Amino acid sequence: MAALVDTNVIIDVITDDPQWGSWADHVIRMHHPDGAWINPVVYAELSAGTDDMEEVDDIIAQLRLSYHELPKSALFHAGQAFRTYRSKNGTKTSPLADFFIGGHAKALDMPIITRDEKRYRTYFPSVELITP
Repeated sequence: MAALVDTNVIIDVITDDPQWGSWADHVIRMHHPDGAWINPVVYAELSAGTDDMEEVDDIIAQLRLSYHELPKSALFHAGQAFRTYRSKNGTKTSPLADFFIGGHAKALDMPIITRDEKRYRTYFPSVELITP
C-alpha cells in the first residue's frame, strides 16, 4: 500500500536519529513496492534545511520516495481542516503544512507515516496513521 511520508520521518532517517532513525528507515523501505510518497509541502520542508536543491533530490532518490502533486480535492480538505482549526481558536492565519499532507492523504485514502500524530488525529480522524 502506498503511504505519504511526513517530513519528520525523513529527517529521522537522514540524521540517523538515535531514537527514531531505525524505525523510520524500516517503515519507509517496507512501503517501496507500492510507494512511499511525498508532496510539494514535504519537499518544501526538506528544502528549508539546505541551500542545494540537488541535496533534496538526492535524499528523495536515496530513500526511493515518489513525488506527487496535490490534487484539488486535497487542497479542499486542507482548507476544511484549517476552518475547523480556526473555529477552535487556532491562531495561525493560513493553513498549516500538516493540513496539506493530511488533506492529500484523505483525498487519496492513503495512510500517513508520521511521528506527529496529534494534529492528524484531530483534523483527519479518518486517515490511517502509521506511527511508532
